[in-house]
Amino acid sequence: MPEMASRPPVLVVGAGPVGLSAALALRARGLPVAVLEADPQGRERPGSRALFVHRESLRLLDAAHPGLAGRLVAYGRTWHTRRTLFRGRQVYARTYPPRADAAGLPPFTSLRQVDTERFLLAACEDAGVTFHWDAEIRRVQVSPDAAVLTASDGRSWTADHVIAADGARSTVRRALDIPMPGTRSDGFHVVVDVAEPSDAGPPAERVFHYEHPGMGGRTLMRVPFTGGFQVDLQCRASDSPAAFGTEEAVRRWLPEVLDDGRADRILWVSTYRFKRMVAERFTDPHHRVLLTGEAAHLFPPFGARGMNSGIADAAAAARAVADAVAEPGRSAAAVGRFAEARRSAALFNSAAAGAALDHLRPRRRTVRLKQRAAAALAPLVPHCGAWLEHAPYGPRNGPPTNPGGKY
Repeated sequence: MPEMASRPPVLVVGAGPVGLSAALALRARGLPVAVLEADPQGRERPGSRALFVHRESLRLLDAAHPGLAGRLVAYGRTWHTRRTLFRGRQVYARTYPPRADAAGLPPFTSLRQVDTERFLLAACEDAGVTFHWDAEIRRVQVSPDAAVLTASDGRSWTADHVIAADGARSTVRRALDIPMPGTRSDGFHVVVDVAEPSDAGPPAERVFHYEHPGMGGRTLMRVPFTGGFQVDLQCRASDSPAAFGTEEAVRRWLPEVLDDGRADRILWVSTYRFKRMVAERFTDPHHRVLLTGEAAHLFPPFGARGMNSGIADAAAAARAVADAVAEPGRSAAAVGRFAEARRSAALFNSAAAGAALDHLRPRRRTVRLKQRAAAALAPLVPHCGAWLEHAPYGPRNGPPTNPGGKY
């Protein structure tokens, strides 16, 4: 599609995975794009954060920039074995054969978010996306005709449409006075990245531990990614972050769950709490701004709904903007359809994440008893082990506006 050079660029706020995905999808539709990012060029963003790029996200990214999915898959890691243990005893294990689709894409690829962003940024530069770094947006003005964004240094940009992908603390969402209600869990999690040489790492498998005996009965998960693996420890509400969530604390407890010596390979330590929040609206009254990713919703990380749903938001937002440009008289309708469909998907994902959270942090004693009964029966009733394996990730099937349940 030839570029619509006479038009002002569509503005994308935020150069994370969702903003970069939106920019690529807009360029694929021939629209000029400018990305506004508060951080400086060459910023460092440590940590694995969002680990999984699912197949549907790979398809969306490849449609926006052919060949991108192949580069992500070639660099990322796809493991085929999943194991679940309860108090140190295995209750589920399954190894899947390689399952590529007709385009050669696996069900997912696992790599650190910083690496995903690196590939996306290179693709955006190749596609001709314009970047404005050190552009911390402080003011957002919308009217029936346009949106005007003003940065803290006085720079200003005007556009017909803005895609907000500026994260959980979204300045754009707050400037538009769009509430994002939800809940926050009492307990916290510690996430640790551990480097591992390719010839000496643990098996390429995801391992989930209920009530790990070496961690006082706390739940723990280990997931491989290219260059290492992530350990996620579920702490109790009564636990102190200083006792579990600092690098010094991790060096004390990590040998209880990994082989000796791994504590010397710690790359990154962080803590987080489960948040389930969905914005009340995904657009402003004039339908000039479209909220995407964590600017629009927050989910617990189990099930990999966050970044993947954000990539789906980005693709849908780009399609809506392109439709609005093609038919200016129906601009509001196109953006309105986007807002309704993606909020419906977000509400489903939030409910699914809530079901997973009820399993991971059960408030009812009956849920804990059911888990322990399933663990006892797993050697005799395989379905019980399969339930313990799948339940922490919540339901997978979503509404028609949300194919696959994760997006």
